[in-house]
Amino acid sequence: MGRSTKKGPFVDEKVYRKVMQAKATNAREGIKTWARACVIVPEFVSHHFNVHNGKTFMKVFVTEDMVGHKLGEFAPSRNYRGHGGKRDKKR
Repeated sequence: MGRSTKKGPFVDEKVYRKVMQAKATNAREGIKTWARACVIVPEFVSHHFNVHNGKTFMKVFVTEDMVGHKLGEFAPSRNYRGHGGKRDKKR
């Protein structure tokens, strides 16, 4: 179930302020954030974010196709190493 349309999308205020400040100063360095639940709005397009995945910061460049998604979707927090393989066959 999604968020109420009455409330609108969740956008972290600190991240939004950092994006507006970066636009005003025309800065292009990455915006460091732990707000994985923050929804990407059109103002975020063409900005770099460093999203925390629980261990490190993953670089994310926002494009128009990402609007409406969350920042955490583009910084995977789990590593899939595959099923089975040589290790499991030896057992």
